[in-house]
Amino acid sequence: MAPVGWSVVIPERLRPLVVETSDLASLFDAAGHRLYLVGGVVRDAVLGRGSDDLDFTTNARPDEIEALVSGWADAVWTQGKRFGTIGLRYRGRNMEITTHRAEAYNADSRKPHVVFADAIEADLSRRDFTVNAMALSLPDLQLIDPFDGVGDLAASRLRTPLPPEESFSDDPLRMLRAARFVAGYGLVPDPALTTAVLTMRSRLDIVSDERVRDELDKLMVVERPGEGLWFLVRTGLSDEFLPELPALALEQDPIHRHKDVLAHTIAVVENTSPDRLLRLAALFHDVGKPKTRSFGPRGAVSFHHHEVVGARMTRDRMKALRYSSDDIETVSRLVELHLRFHTYRMGWTDSAVRRYVRDAGPLLEQLNELTRCDCTTRNAAKADALARRMDELEARIAELHEQEELRAIRPDLDGNAVMERLGLGPGRDVGEALAFLLELRLEDGPLGPDEAGRRLDAWWAGRPH
Repeated sequence: MAPVGWSVVIPERLRPLVVETSDLASLFDAAGHRLYLVGGVVRDAVLGRGSDDLDFTTNARPDEIEALVSGWADAVWTQGKRFGTIGLRYRGRNMEITTHRAEAYNADSRKPHVVFADAIEADLSRRDFTVNAMALSLPDLQLIDPFDGVGDLAASRLRTPLPPEESFSDDPLRMLRAARFVAGYGLVPDPALTTAVLTMRSRLDIVSDERVRDELDKLMVVERPGEGLWFLVRTGLSDEFLPELPALALEQDPIHRHKDVLAHTIAVVENTSPDRLLRLAALFHDVGKPKTRSFGPRGAVSFHHHEVVGARMTRDRMKALRYSSDDIETVSRLVELHLRFHTYRMGWTDSAVRRYVRDAGPLLEQLNELTRCDCTTRNAAKADALARRMDELEARIAELHEQEELRAIRPDLDGNAVMERLGLGPGRDVGEALAFLLELRLEDGPLGPDEAGRRLDAWWAGRPH
């Protein structure tokens, strides 16, 4: 049952949106059609959260929706028309209006087969979870909540409107989406929902890689994604699209002795700020450990070069999930570099700082945050020591940056100056000379063109010709 006070409190929270959409509601009402705010905007209003979503459902058919809003809206787009959705922009606000529908996937299809419906209850029954299966009729502000979504929010419970087997058969991506609602809204999955995921997880295979990727990205940027990641592992769903994650549960980490690598990885993800690519780097940072595990004297475990192997595995998995080349390069580079900080155990020379900054490039802040968050030890002394070392490094970077413009490290002479000084034309020798000058720059800092030229002359004279 809906809580007492719903009819007073919730419409008041929605009042600005109701005012904003009054013209649209009047347009549909005058044409004899019903219009409802639906889904996330209603759910978030119940919780007192703001929402950028503005989604509507109606008993009008797509052609009728298009005819009503064309000439009224500032812009109309119809890419989703075959699925019943018409998009529009009105006074700077994007909206989507969808005909009441029921949709189901065929057993071997990645595309939903859409059937339109006349009743709002039929539409709501086909939505993913009860907390999203609520609507608010316009303009009279009547709550339509046939599956007690309000009650489930109050009880922190995640259920499907229909039996979960039927809901997940309609759209198997909902199994993955459940992880986001577990994490983002603190909902506990109903036992029947969990059982359905356990038995139906292989059906995720019919969902496109792009949709799986987008849903994973949404999970990664909720404030605390950890419980969602555990849901994926415990139900076996991660085996279907991210098998590297559950594989980490088998590896004991000698550094973080109190956790297996999976628990450590999820802790690192939660430690980082909700930056999508940084969170993905945290998720992948130790995936190379299972392949690199070796045993030394007295059973000591090591994972030599797991960052290199992990970067390669990261590229392969992100390619499979159809991430962009830029995303793949950023995340895999962070994975590759995440241990670089620990190679400087004897203190930070100027040369070491320059090389660290050069290698990190535009990812410096993200790399530093990942390095800090990778420390999940319960040993306070070790954690404090690592934090002090990172503080020292960042102070040194700031100091040298003031002196040397670290982010734009380049040789003291450019290619034209090298060719003129050595009497060369374009070719391999010029590239080798520039590489020599860059090493000088990294090792000794700015030398100026005169001193760099003298050292270049000496280097060139000592080369076999």
